[in-house]
Amino acid sequence: MKTLMLLVALSLSAALPAQQNDYAIQGVPFTTVKLKDNFWLPRILVNKRATIPASFKRCEATGRIDNFKKAAARKGKFGTKFPFDDTDIYKTIEGASYTLALYPDETEERYIDHLIEYIANAQEPDGYLYTARTINPDSVHPWSGKERWEKERELSHELYNAGHLYEAAVAHYMATKKTNLLNIAVKNADLVCSVFGPGKKHVAPGHEIVEMGLVKMYRVTGKKEYLATAKFFIEERGRYQGYDPNNKDPWKNGAYWQDHLPVKQQEEAVGHAVRAGYLYSAVADIAALTGDDSLLNAIDKIWTNVVGKKMYVQGSVGAIGNGERYGENYELPNATAYNETCAAISNVYWNYRMFLLHGESKYFDVLEKTLYNGLISGVSLDGKSFFYTNAMQITNNFKHKDIEYTRSGWFECSCCPTNLARLIPSVPGYVYAQKDDQVFVNLFINSNTRLTVKNTAVELVQQNNYPWDGGLSFTVVPARELSFAMLIRIPGWAQDEAVPSSLYRFTTSQVQPVSIKVNGVATQYTMQHGYAVIKRDWKKNDKIEVMLPMEIKRVAAGEQLAENAGKIALQRGPIVYCAEWVDNNGSTSNLFIPDNTVFTTKFKPGLLKGVTVLRADVAAIDTNTGNVIKQKFTAIPYYSWANRGQGEMAVWFPTAIKGAASTTRH
Repeated sequence: MKTLMLLVALSLSAALPAQQNDYAIQGVPFTTVKLKDNFWLPRILVNKRATIPASFKRCEATGRIDNFKKAAARKGKFGTKFPFDDTDIYKTIEGASYTLALYPDETEERYIDHLIEYIANAQEPDGYLYTARTINPDSVHPWSGKERWEKERELSHELYNAGHLYEAAVAHYMATKKTNLLNIAVKNADLVCSVFGPGKKHVAPGHEIVEMGLVKMYRVTGKKEYLATAKFFIEERGRYQGYDPNNKDPWKNGAYWQDHLPVKQQEEAVGHAVRAGYLYSAVADIAALTGDDSLLNAIDKIWTNVVGKKMYVQGSVGAIGNGERYGENYELPNATAYNETCAAISNVYWNYRMFLLHGESKYFDVLEKTLYNGLISGVSLDGKSFFYTNAMQITNNFKHKDIEYTRSGWFECSCCPTNLARLIPSVPGYVYAQKDDQVFVNLFINSNTRLTVKNTAVELVQQNNYPWDGGLSFTVVPARELSFAMLIRIPGWAQDEAVPSSLYRFTTSQVQPVSIKVNGVATQYTMQHGYAVIKRDWKKNDKIEVMLPMEIKRVAAGEQLAENAGKIALQRGPIVYCAEWVDNNGSTSNLFIPDNTVFTTKFKPGLLKGVTVLRADVAAIDTNTGNVIKQKFTAIPYYSWANRGQGEMAVWFPTAIKGAASTTRH
């Protein structure tokens, strides 16, 4: 063990070998971005104080931690339902590590070290780490197969567990500079690389993420075999001879695992939406690091397919509950929408990498839509309960097995709560990016950061009340007068674009233009891939002011989405709205919003942790008499629904009486 630690320490202390290829744009690390806002900082603190401690306690109470203790003893019975339950501990450690980097906590750090001891003791001498087998190899989980890796292509999740271990280990090392978890990950990754590869075992991992994890391990350790194995796993897809390509069942033709075709030939998002998002993220990593344009072309086509044909209006993906998967093109039902929270998280990972590859704002437009709507809807405002799925419509007269009506504190398959625990504290890392002397501002969050431009220190201070207000302020503080370019994302929604495709559109043109001033004077700027480029000689405390028009937008769906014909959704800034029963006389399925409806806004600090609501006088069908009546209407941010009890909810509203429900409440 001492030898292993020494090797890792030497590896980490040395600079990575010069790389010919990588992302053209580099993100500014989350540890250097200090948030001071009223939207994301409270969520990060709730995650620290409520979500992460609760996740650790539930890992204890449900037997997930006991599985590691039993594996260390090599006796007992696997005590939870799924062979991937190990990952809930890994993901929570990852989230706690991100949080430690922002808010050091000796007590929490000691607790994590304690867990790492259990993990180390459960690891087999050659590096294998999979409690579902190690506890008792003669009586393994039915998904696991009699031998190691036997059912990896299907449901064993051995490599999936490994991938989350690697992601946690890198986060823990970066936060604490300790190598105790990284040592475990290195030992496991070395085993994986010795088993899989050309001339060795061939498999396309059944649940992707090991590819992303291996790339992170490569970046930290410099071990080229990690990158090579990640690339190998991607190239193995579409090579398995056991699938029937003529079978329409995605379980039979490999599409469920994205294994139906070689990745370079794939053009459509298919199969399990979380697995798909992790795969596409890894493909972006490999394309960047190897310069493989054929991989890049593939994910460009798949991205266009998702954004143009397979994404809900609030940024969620994965419409079909049977298989937690993408449906056919334009198959986006409202009543049975699945929209797994983990799929939203994987969509954020993927779009971030697409931005790093291409430098176009449209990827952050999608990321922002997902982040502010279909992702954070997955966690309650107190951080203690969760949605696995995220509904688009709740009515009193329709029930479906795939629809959650209230959040739960935990699930037998609890991937979503622990995934949220690791995503939320990483948000500061999405705010800024840099390419040479170009500094990108991608998200609008009160914060300050320090970076280096042309070997010169530059501080950026961002001030705003986003997402409720469109006034943005950026103070530039270079150590000396310095010429460089600031690239500020002008969101698609501020340029009359609902999404970067024709899948959804705004029904009216924007009235107010985007304005930009420098030191109080209107400035000329150029637009480059959706960014306002301001290049000048910056002096200490130069101030940029951007005014994004916060108009209330009516969103209409493309004609291919026949279910939404004659209906509108509502959006203001990045926030997509919904109506909830509690604000609208007990029902939402009876509402319709005529085209001439006039909306007003009001910020309500005491409602749902502080939200801007939309108000109007609309028409409704009286649920007792069936008569059309006028009624006060209130819409709240979609992410905030289901925090006040159970009842009806709607995102899409008919504009005429024929599209509204006419049911009597019982």
